[in-house]
Amino acid sequence: MERKETAPAADAPNATGPAGETIAGMAPGRFQGRRSEREAVDKVFASQGRASDFRFDDRVSAVFDDMVERSVPFYAEIQRMVADLACDFAAPGSNLYDLGCSTGTSLELLDGRVEPSVRFICIDNAASMLDQARRKLENLPSGRTCELVEADIHALPRLENASVVLLVLTLQFVRPLHRERLIRHIYEGMAKNGALILVEKITSPDGTLNRLFIEHYYDLKRSNGYSDLEITRKREALENVLIPYRYEENVTLLKDAGFGAVEEFFRWYNFCAMIAVKS
Repeated sequence: MERKETAPAADAPNATGPAGETIAGMAPGRFQGRRSEREAVDKVFASQGRASDFRFDDRVSAVFDDMVERSVPFYAEIQRMVADLACDFAAPGSNLYDLGCSTGTSLELLDGRVEPSVRFICIDNAASMLDQARRKLENLPSGRTCELVEADIHALPRLENASVVLLVLTLQFVRPLHRERLIRHIYEGMAKNGALILVEKITSPDGTLNRLFIEHYYDLKRSNGYSDLEITRKREALENVLIPYRYEENVTLLKDAGFGAVEEFFRWYNFCAMIAVKS
């Protein structure tokens, strides 16, 4: 994967991983990988009125890359770390699944780093998202063929020979009653020593800290150009659609499914990334 090196801004904030390492010089909300100069700008929630429930429809798909880059803290760093770990576990001749692949960003970044014998399988329930992913993935430098599957994650096809499964900002949209079954389904389709990489918005069991984390998150969104109206309307749209778990609940979910090692590898207030390995 090619990365364009840029000099860090003098006032760029730092993030810390779970072990306290500093990620210096990277603004927490802007993607620093490949971007189209004509990329559509997210204005989905800029109009007045109460928002309807959030859906991954044509409007969202058209601006999704801008939306996630401005809404997820340290998005570029998360994607880089996901790619690093996926490369560590992607076994020759195996399958690499991206569940809830959206516009295919994760696999686009992985292509130049994973050998061509690893088969990419992208699954999403939104046809418009898969259309965006197809544009990114149909002419990969490696010549790799990617299988794009339109399917509801609540009725996921059988996974086979999976050395890596990505759930990047996906599980939080799965209804809680179905999460245990989904994680077990993934576990059963994974090869021994395979890795499930999970990125999630989370909640804190402490009410004060949870409120502070959310306030700092909204400050981040404001710094990335979202108005208070947009923040409020999107919060209303996501209510009862995006249901975050506590970090400990996600660990229990993974352990109960049979995964051995479970570790957090990124944390920023109410966002975290985890890896679980099938022993």
